[in-house]
Amino acid sequence: MTFFDVILLGIALSMDAFAVSISDGMRYEKVTFLTAFKIAITFGVYQAAMPAIGFLCGNFVYDYICRFDHWIALLLLGYLGGKMLFDGIKDSIARHNDEEVAVEKNGISFKELMIQGIATSIDALAVGLTLAANQSEGGLSVWTSVLIIGGSTTVICIPPVFLGKKTGDLLNNKAQILGGLILLGIGLKIFISHIIAGQ
Repeated sequence: MTFFDVILLGIALSMDAFAVSISDGMRYEKVTFLTAFKIAITFGVYQAAMPAIGFLCGNFVYDYICRFDHWIALLLLGYLGGKMLFDGIKDSIARHNDEEVAVEKNGISFKELMIQGIATSIDALAVGLTLAANQSEGGLSVWTSVLIIGGSTTVICIPPVFLGKKTGDLLNNKAQILGGLILLGIGLKIFISHIIAGQ
């Protein structure tokens, strides 16, 4: 793989994180560049770390984890998405009944961000094996490739945080529901694509 090929690989791997970044942006009262960078760098680090782990641990760990990675992604994103969806529906019902609802848009917690990072990057473990084969054929080194993947994911995930903030402002109290549906949808997408692929 060439430098350009690895950038394309990084873009492809970052698409789930891109969508989750939109969901994250909806949860902030105000989004600064630092906020967007914090979210994006988390996804970038995880997207870089998983191929590195896949490379270091080799076929044994990959064969073991690939049996469960789609379940892990589904459970983690299902938990976060389900919680957001439940809270959003509960708030909507309360508003419909003219009950007072405390509006909190403090963003996502560190714990939630870490869970999202794992859930959106765990399927990238297999990429480590591909990068190892590429290196043995005279392509870019695994570590250069990992840095490119992490860097491209970070850059790609900054704009959607701002997009999510704008979308959240337009949707107002429905943003939490949409954010929850996005997370659930990504979890299902990962799960179904792995089942279809026979993993």
